[in-house]
Amino acid sequence: MYDDNDRLMIRLQEGDANAFTELVGQHQSPLHGYFLRNTRDWQLSEDLSQETLLRVYNQAWDYLPVGRFKPWMYRIARNLLIDSVRKRSHDALIRAFQAQNDEADSGLSRIAGELLTAEQQAGQREFAGIVDQLLEEIPEDQRQTFVLHHYVGLDLAEVAEILDANLATTKSRLRLAREKLREKLRPLGIGQGSDRN
Repeated sequence: MYDDNDRLMIRLQEGDANAFTELVGQHQSPLHGYFLRNTRDWQLSEDLSQETLLRVYNQAWDYLPVGRFKPWMYRIARNLLIDSVRKRSHDALIRAFQAQNDEADSGLSRIAGELLTAEQQAGQREFAGIVDQLLEEIPEDQRQTFVLHHYVGLDLAEVAEILDANLATTKSRLRLAREKLREKLRPLGIGQGSDRN
C-alpha cells in the first residue's frame, strides 16, 4: 500500500506538476530546519532545501514507491550538506543569525519532556536556542542522528539508512548525543529534574 508521499511521487513520475507543488509544500520547511540546524546560515539553508527539492524532482524516476520517501529525500539532503560543507569549509558553520520561528517546534516538544521540568517547559524558545548552540559542540554523527530523529521526526531505522549506519550504532549515537546535551545543560540549571533515557 502506498503512503501519501509515494502517491505524490507516482503522480510526479506520471508528469503531474501539481504533485511537485504539494511535495514542496509538505517538505520545504522541515528541510530548511534540517539545514539551518546544521549550517546556522539562513540563506544557505534556503538554497540547500530548494536544491534538495529540485533533485527530488529531477531524480523522481529513480524513486521506487515502497514507503521510503523521507529517507530517500534526506539522503539527498545530507549529501548536499556534505558537499556544501566541503566547498565552504572555511565558513559553512558561521552563524548568520538565529532563525525566528513563530510556530512551535514539534521536535523540540518531543525532547522538552525528556530534558525539562514542567516549569522549565515554559521557556521552550530560549531552550531551543540553547540546544541549537550546544548541538554544534557534539560530534557530527551524533548531531546528525539527533537532528534527524528529534527535529525531522524520522524513526531510528530511517536515520540509520540515511547515515549509512546500522541500527545499533544509530541508537548508540542518539544516546550519546542526549547524554552530552544533558551534561552541557546541567551547568545552566536545565534538565536536573529528569534523568530518563
